[in-house]
Amino acid sequence: MKGTLSPSAEKVQNSLYEAGYNYQVIELSQTTRSAQEAAQAVGCQVGQIVKSLIFRAKESNRAILVVASGQNRVNEARIASHLGEPIEKADAEFVKEKTGFTIGGVPPLGHKVRLETFVDEDLLKYDVVWAAAGTPYAVFALSPSDLVKMTGGKVISIK
Repeated sequence: MKGTLSPSAEKVQNSLYEAGYNYQVIELSQTTRSAQEAAQAVGCQVGQIVKSLIFRAKESNRAILVVASGQNRVNEARIASHLGEPIEKADAEFVKEKTGFTIGGVPPLGHKVRLETFVDEDLLKYDVVWAAAGTPYAVFALSPSDLVKMTGGKVISIK
């Protein structure tokens, strides 16, 4: 299968291998840009989709990664209270600069810079979750415990 992935998906596959994970990135013919589309494409519940959302810390200009269950909306005030500074949704240029990926395909690992990360506690109730893998058509399945390990994220309620 190696070599058949698009460059961004291949980058995620290599990041997985380098981190010691044997998960397989797959590219689909239908888009996985939204949680609903991704759930339909892989045949799972919307809650099993990992949304990798990038926020910008307003004072320090740091990139913050929130990996959220596909069914949940992020409570920005709750994230800000954990950080100790306000946050805002990052624009496409900031996301690309900090992660190396475009919105709609941001994976939970393999970013250009280390991101402070928060993991939605609701993801931990599933045996398997699905994360974006570099493009709006690429995903990989993984265990929630490995998601926490690979991101180094703090598990919190994000709702």
